[in-house]
Amino acid sequence: MGQTVEILTGKAELCRSIMGALPDWFSEPEVIEASAQAVEELPVFGYVEADVVTAMIALKPHLPDAVEIALIATRPEYHGHGAGRHLVDAAERFAQEAGARLLTVKTLAPRGRDEPQFEATRRFYDRTGFVKAEVFPKFWREDHPCLFMIKPLTDKQPGRTAL
Repeated sequence: MGQTVEILTGKAELCRSIMGALPDWFSEPEVIEASAQAVEELPVFGYVEADVVTAMIALKPHLPDAVEIALIATRPEYHGHGAGRHLVDAAERFAQEAGARLLTVKTLAPRGRDEPQFEATRRFYDRTGFVKAEVFPKFWREDHPCLFMIKPLTDKQPGRTAL
């Protein structure tokens, strides 16, 4: 059994290490490097098992109402072990503590190809309570349609309307 911890240092290196181990999802070195640079400025949590950070999540606050999962990735040998679920739980706690009412994520939309890795990603978000909100066909670029997903959070703040 692992635990979720906040990552305060070495975020870029961790990002490069995990994304680099996932070529079926992250095959472009410039995307990995851009992500590594971006996470340095974001809140990052890791899931740790036996002193190994097996997965990470980077959050981008869009306050007051939303927090975006900017990146979530699990080392391939730990897929299916629950790290992602624990990290989404941590993201929900972070968002609620910040007063947000929505957790959001962008992922690759179906594009008529046999891409089981991205289908698995979308199923993961479905299982963790996200709903498909909209597809942006050219958000990233022509052949990478963006599926925008949202998860309404339970409101725990008095005087605010729950979604």
